[in-house]
Parts: sequence; structure tokens; C-alpha cells
Amino acid sequence: MSLSPLVDRYDQLIVDLDGCVWVGDGAVDGSVEAIERLRGAGKRVAFATNNSRSTGEDYVRKLWGLGIQASLGDVVTVGGAMQHLLAETRQGMTAFVIGTQAMVNHVADAGLKVMNNTDLATRVDLVVVSGTEEVTFADIRTATLALRRGADFLATSRDPTYPMPDGLWPGTGAVLAAVETAAGREAAIVGKPEPQLFLTAIERLGDGRTLVVGDRLASDVEAAKRAGLDAALVLTGDTTAEEAAAAKDPKPVAIAASLLALVSSPG
Repeated sequence: MSLSPLVDRYDQLIVDLDGCVWVGDGAVDGSVEAIERLRGAGKRVAFATNNSRSTGEDYVRKLWGLGIQASLGDVVTVGGAMQHLLAETRQGMTAFVIGTQAMVNHVADAGLKVMNNTDLATRVDLVVVSGTEEVTFADIRTATLALRRGADFLATSRDPTYPMPDGLWPGTGAVLAAVETAAGREAAIVGKPEPQLFLTAIERLGDGRTLVVGDRLASDVEAAKRAGLDAALVLTGDTTAEEAAAAKDPKPVAIAASLLALVSSPG
């Protein structure tokens, strides 16, 4: 099957996962076929995600489980980006982490001492906020106290929601908003819309004309703009057709009903 003229102009694609390739545990209709078509046409494909709830290894296993072959090098995660940043800039610090065990491990593996569940959690050097479905009032209180005492402040994203089969669930940005409001502080963001995930993906893919595919204007398309890349928007995740049509800045080069619709040649 031939590719759409738009997609065929590019040598490689960076594809978001949640809302593009899968929603919840299931593949978006046609996404597996879309990746197969891209690779069959000789296009290089990498994946980039703001979802820090799981590890890169977990995402590779999930891709394989859906029928998409992938290696760890094909998947750029915000958790990995956080670990890299902390290892370069904050080794030896103490940290309090709002997030899953995957993010706790990333922070510890970067050379920081995680102080969760200790008496010193409110006096750490750094607070990290990331995606989790198990945040508590105590977590927000601890983060607030530490931040009001001067702790450094990082977060994986501001994405307010993420797509699940029954609708949009509260995302990292919803948790972050509570912490920022209580602390009177604003976090520095490591993931999209900052461009680093896409720049890392390009380092792995190599040089070439690159198209980003995502489902969110404020993170995927904006991050592509900051990285100097074109972006296409699919409507299988966060963004409605009306929101996509009204987009002015950032503006995607294409809007499609799905990844398969974007990739497929008309007719």
C-alpha cells in the first residue's frame, strides 16, 4: 500500500503513544497497520511519550503485545529524560517524588536520595511531580511544605488529561496544578512541550526530514514547533475536530482522523 503524499515527503516519523498508537490497553484502530505501512515504505519510526507512569521497557513490551516491533532505543520517555537531566545536574540531592514506582526509580538511578515516607520528606532539595493515579492529600501537602522551604521544582508535563477508553482522565497537569497552587510556585517542565524528547528521538533516528504525529496541540504540536519540526495532529486522543480546525499557533501541517488515515494514500 502506498503512503499519503504528505507522509511520503518525510524520511522518518516521531509518533506519540497515548491517543495515537493506543488508548488504555488497546491499540487505536488501524495504528498497528499504520506503523507496518510506514516501515514497509522504508520510513524510520520512533515513539515519544509524556506518560511517566511506566518505564521504557514496559512500553516496549506493550508495543510488542499489540503487534508492533520495537526496541528500547525506539522509545523516548519523559521518565528517561528526567533521569538524564537529574544525573547531569542534581546528583547527590535529596528528592520527594509524586509519581509511580517507575519515576521513583528514575530519580534514584540518577543518583538522588528519594526521601518519600521519611520524616525529612518536607525538607528535600527537589520536588518532582509526574503522572500517577494514586496521589494523596499527604503527597500534595509534603510537596507544598518542601517547596515553600525552597526546594527545586520539576515536573514531567502539564498535560491536564490523558485518553482512556471511557474518556479523558486527569493527567499530570491536574496534579501539578494542585501543587503549584498550594506552593505558590511554578515547576520547570522536562517533557513536551519542551523539545528535548523530540531532539533525543532525532539523535537516535539520524538526520532526515522528520514529521511528528501527536494528539495534543499544546504539547505534541507545540514541542514540534520548538524543535523546528513539522507536526500532524490525529483526532483519536485529546483534541476534537473543532479544536483542531481552530488551531492557529501552533498549527499542524495536517489533521487526520487517525494515524492510519494520516498515513494512507487517498483512494
